[in-house]
Amino acid sequence: MTEPMAGRPRLRRPRELSNVNEFLNEVRLRPGIWVRRSSLQHLYSMLIGYAIASAIHDTEEDFDFGNDGPFSQWLWKRLGMAYPSALGWAVEIERAAEAAGTQPMETFFSLLDEFRAEQGESRNMDEECSP
Repeated sequence: MTEPMAGRPRLRRPRELSNVNEFLNEVRLRPGIWVRRSSLQHLYSMLIGYAIASAIHDTEEDFDFGNDGPFSQWLWKRLGMAYPSALGWAVEIERAAEAAGTQPMETFFSLLDEFRAEQGESRNMDEECSP
């Protein structure tokens, strides 16, 4: 067995992950291992499979990544789209990345960081406002 590269966390197996955010953190570290050709459309398919498995096993985990979920709703506003895209967030991020001359996977994770930061802020504000 090979040693982990210096400074790089070891690859975690799926059974070691406890939620979709941990899975996405693993994808960020090694997209080539998880996602064929670093395609966001393939990542989206994996996430939908994750959501289906979670529903079947009744995990009650919040899932933000469906085409009508919180991430999509946030993204449409962030990209200045007046209406949701029927093509889904993966295609729209790939288009935005191509227009900006960036890699789609990098663009996705940059947007995901923004989304998480804003969600964290809004959740913190909700907690402060609750009695």
